[in-house]
Amino acid sequence: MKQFEDAVHALGDALRARKATLATAESCTGGLIAAACTALAGSSDWFERGYVTYSNAAKNEALGVDAALIERHGAVSMEVAEAMAAGALRASAATVAVAVTGIAGPTGATPGKPVGTVWLAWGARAGAVRSERLQLAGDRTAIREQTVHAALARLRELAPTL
Repeated sequence: MKQFEDAVHALGDALRARKATLATAESCTGGLIAAACTALAGSSDWFERGYVTYSNAAKNEALGVDAALIERHGAVSMEVAEAMAAGALRASAATVAVAVTGIAGPTGATPGKPVGTVWLAWGARAGAVRSERLQLAGDRTAIREQTVHAALARLRELAPTL
């Protein structure tokens, strides 16, 4: 997790300074965001918990994402990513949450959602959940790593506003 070390350190400092904590809700990254965060000694000061909700059932059961929402928009959608982030906040004591859902490949593409399509959502308990669609290039590993970098960047942008 060396490639994420600087970003995680900056995020940890920002969250610790505000006595804020983080929850992650991950699908396509399979826990890589949580792993990157917890690789840093002292992250227990600010990392609250992580959810790996790879299946649609897990998104529903662990985060309360409505199955009808997944059916209507697909698991890789703004609506589901935002519901995942909101669900992580609801199901935890964390101050902030980030969620990712996407198609890391090499299979799984659908019309309008090619490999590399990732929805990222982030927000704070005291504010609105925001989201962003990423269209990433590369193999499965590269897409997952780029997703982690993007998630950490959005959280670092959010932290000063807490």
